[in-house]
Amino acid sequence: MPGVARWNRYAPCWKPPHYLKRAAVLARALFHPFAFLQQRFTRWFNARAPYSDTLTLTQRNVYILPTRAGLMLAATLLVLLVASINYQLNLGYLLTFLLAGCALVGMHVTHGTLRGLTMHLVAPPAQHLGANAVFDAQLSNPGRYTRYAIGLAVLDTGHWSFTDIPAQGNATVQVAFRPTQRGLQRLPTLSAETRFPLGTFRVWTIWRPAAQVLVYPAPEAQPPPLPPGEPRGSGGASARIQNSGEFDGVRAYRRGDPTKLIVWKKVAQAQARGSSDLVSRDSQQAQRHELWLDLQQTPAHLGLEGQLSRLCAWVLLADQLELDYGLRLPGCQIAPGSGEAHQQNCLSALALHPHNTPHASNA
Repeated sequence: MPGVARWNRYAPCWKPPHYLKRAAVLARALFHPFAFLQQRFTRWFNARAPYSDTLTLTQRNVYILPTRAGLMLAATLLVLLVASINYQLNLGYLLTFLLAGCALVGMHVTHGTLRGLTMHLVAPPAQHLGANAVFDAQLSNPGRYTRYAIGLAVLDTGHWSFTDIPAQGNATVQVAFRPTQRGLQRLPTLSAETRFPLGTFRVWTIWRPAAQVLVYPAPEAQPPPLPPGEPRGSGGASARIQNSGEFDGVRAYRRGDPTKLIVWKKVAQAQARGSSDLVSRDSQQAQRHELWLDLQQTPAHLGLEGQLSRLCAWVLLADQLELDYGLRLPGCQIAPGSGEAHQQNCLSALALHPHNTPHASNA
């Protein structure tokens, strides 16, 4: 329907006004007061933890509470104690205080399992939007005994990664999360916990890493061919791009041509047809034209995120074909080049658009 298509065109750019956000908060507070208060308290409690990539666990930042099993054990001990007092059962007293002593010793061991550890975060590399960003957390144990069943996870996700840390040793735990938007994103709040040895107490801590991860736009799944090359100065006609994304300026392989000039994609297609001829790029024609990836070359109906996704796919395709390419964005222009550093420079400019950093521009 035309109306639905027109709405879908502008829906990604629409943001609710502030009064609607305030009305939603008030409605949630009125209809779900306990959940609203719990959410606000949790947010305030987590905000008390400072940002740091290295955290040493002490009595100030390690918390302990009984689990459901611990509460059931406490209720069972209370029933045993009341029954022993009522019927004057000496064995009942013995069993009650023996179990209570074991629970107290387990509480001390559980708290000591997490207390004293040092956690260090290794910042993850840049990732594309929609992919999982995996980073490592190194746990150091300065104690003389092994720490067992220590879990680490993103707060409120429930996807725990458990490990044992040897005495005076280290262990590495991998944690993954999926960014929800492009740009420079702060890593999510982490939680470390243990319930060793009895499971009657839960000891945990809150960790807010200071590191950030750069999130590139998600590349378009099926991008169109690369745009035509622009002539250098008053050079010849513009180079055309085939549906495969290759320049038309190719020729038969000559002895002595460097391997970087061989069009391996066309070689694979020729081998599929039963031919073994090699094909090289015409470097003279390539020198007369420049490949520019411009935001204005993408259709406006895609929206800003769709345009950046197409440019991201073009950058990956041009790098895969080993072409020299440049990038043009409003307020940012990167001179044509090639290589891994040039690719990361272009992807960083796309990720930080429209908040481009000064070092992202080469021209």
